[in-house]
Amino acid sequence: MLNLPKNKKIILFDGVCNLCNSSVQFIIKRDKKDVFRFVALQSDLGQDILKHIGIDTKNIDSIILYQPGIAYYYKSEAAIAISRDLNGVFYLGTLLGIFPKSVANYIYDYVASNRYKWYGKRESCFVPTAELNLKFL
Repeated sequence: MLNLPKNKKIILFDGVCNLCNSSVQFIIKRDKKDVFRFVALQSDLGQDILKHIGIDTKNIDSIILYQPGIAYYYKSEAAIAISRDLNGVFYLGTLLGIFPKSVANYIYDYVASNRYKWYGKRESCFVPTAELNLKFL
């Protein structure tokens, strides 16, 4: 874990999920402050991070925001925390925090459980272009 950037927030995502990959590209385009780095959950580093923070890989079906040495967030909490660092109107995503966590996570889980059916699935993890490669660990 020593080679993780301490000054970046790391987003762990499902690398074969089309919705997740679209979300990563959406975040990259709006990350004007260069806050985030990305790691596929299926990668060796993604699995190492999950073990390091104590998340059972069998019980995770979510995006995870990890701030090395500080905290981690998953499900709706991760989405809200990510939106705090996005520019412009996307900051309004933090308004989702007014809903009870159980309601927000219920909606999150519903979308997560149907994401492959609705948006499809890749055969392999997303491979970033050369210009985006710096955003991925």
